[in-house]
Amino acid sequence: MSCMASDHNTSSQEEYLPHYLQKEDPFASKLSREADIVAGFYLTVIGILSTLGNGYVIFMSSKRKKKLRPAEIMTVNLAVCDLGISVVGKPFSIISFFSHRWVFGWMGCRWYGWAGFFFGCGSLITMTAVSLDRYLKICHLSYGTWLKRHHAFICLAIIWAYATFWATVPFAGVGSYAPEPFGTSCTLDWWLAQASVAGQAFILSILFFCLLFPTAVIVFSYVKIILKVKSSTKEVAHYDTRIQNSHILEMKLTKVAMLICAGFLIAWIPYAVVSVWSAFGQPDSVPIQFSVIPTLLAKSAAMYNPIIYQVIDCKFACCRSGGLKTLQKKSTLKKSR
Repeated sequence: MSCMASDHNTSSQEEYLPHYLQKEDPFASKLSREADIVAGFYLTVIGILSTLGNGYVIFMSSKRKKKLRPAEIMTVNLAVCDLGISVVGKPFSIISFFSHRWVFGWMGCRWYGWAGFFFGCGSLITMTAVSLDRYLKICHLSYGTWLKRHHAFICLAIIWAYATFWATVPFAGVGSYAPEPFGTSCTLDWWLAQASVAGQAFILSILFFCLLFPTAVIVFSYVKIILKVKSSTKEVAHYDTRIQNSHILEMKLTKVAMLICAGFLIAWIPYAVVSVWSAFGQPDSVPIQFSVIPTLLAKSAAMYNPIIYQVIDCKFACCRSGGLKTLQKKSTLKKSR
């Protein structure tokens, strides 16, 4: 009986054809022309805002590149990843949505899928490194005494190597990139899991090393930080002004990192859920019109980071200027007395 079940399972996997092999033209849009135009305008706005915002962060950071702290170097790397998604990837999907079909063929599809996965993985691993840095800086004070700029650059090299490895693995024959069910975008071939056990192993490896494990590290780091901050707030109040100012700066960087991670995960988790369901659920059970919404939401992730960074930075500057005014008033009162 078990042999018959396994034979039936194997035969069903062999008979399964993904959506891009069932139709004569896998790159024809499955949406209405009006929906494609709306999506094209949406991605155009997202792409412009993301390019300007992340470009501004990189430009302003380059003016003080020799004074950047390790955590700020990671923030710049995150802006580079987001800018790469906007400049390298979004023009392909924007042109395709307005053209009502994917116009770049299989080579363009594989390049677009690789670039999106490469920069997306780079963003998530960068945020994982930032969360670990924040955790060690807040919860283990001795860590900050030996961390130098060159350690941050070594970490960047590891991040880029990690992203390059996992984005390039599909070209080694264990995976692939394929068109989305709605036709005007491309992604990792999640549907390989429906076809074979090897495909399932590949998709599970991608999910663990490029989503679940980094997300677990991020959640662990910030939960520990929140618990530590609650217990140490009263202690910091007894330190001198220099230590208090350093603590305020570290907390500002931590808030930026937490909000950036939250924005990224909120944007990408719906897409991850739909992708996992496509890989391991009933074949073609996700409606095409429904699958496009998480994809568009995920593409907006690159726009949030510079906005979050600037809002927190302005708030910090206002608080700092307010504190300076208070100190000036106190000194004036002392002189008048």
